Amino acid sequence: MPIEIEGKGWELQVKRLGLQHRAGERVRTYGVYQVFIEGQKVPNLFGHICESTGPGDNTKKGKHDHLRIHEGRYSLSTQFGTHYRTVGFSADEKHPPGFLVLGTGVRTAILVHPGHPPKLYLSSIGCFNPTKPLKAGDFMDFVESRARVIAMIDSLKEHDPDAFVRKRNTAIKDAFMVIDGEPMTPVDEQAVA
Repeated sequence: MPIEIEGKGWELQVKRLGLQHRAGERVRTYGVYQVFIEGQKVPNLFGHICESTGPGDNTKKGKHDHLRIHEGRYSLSTQFGTHYRTVGFSADEKHPPGFLVLGTGVRTAILVHPGHPPKLYLSSIGCFNPTKPLKAGDFMDFVESRARVIAMIDSLKEHDPDAFVRKRNTAIKDAFMVIDGEPMTPVDEQAVA
């Protein structure tokens, strides 16, 4: 049964389409995303998204850290880590922008952040990398991916400015990520365009 948005608050919907593979690179899950506010699509906050392969698993650590998280509904938070930051991020990959996905079981530090060097095929250990459309062999573009993350952060800040006041991880009120699908089959290249 599909996992759908509830039409309340700020919701980042991710629909997983399937797996992509590039020779010599780790497989990635490829999908589409759309931001909704109070059930209405935000016109400029949509695109494609890359993450680790499946199956989704929030219960194990170790070798499972390279798997995607399980489909479901997750709360969101600002992120003030040593590398990724929701506020005070850099223009390069030293401190890229990102925000935190909460409620991921034993899996920790699951973020939405840009794809960045040196792993532009997949910059993820269970995280999400927004991007323009990519065919199976394509790499992400850091500047383009970074702009997508910043656009979502700006929207989240407008939604709940109080969450951005303190320089520590802070839950963002009524903000969620809604992930649908656990595909393990290849993506139809026609779905990429």
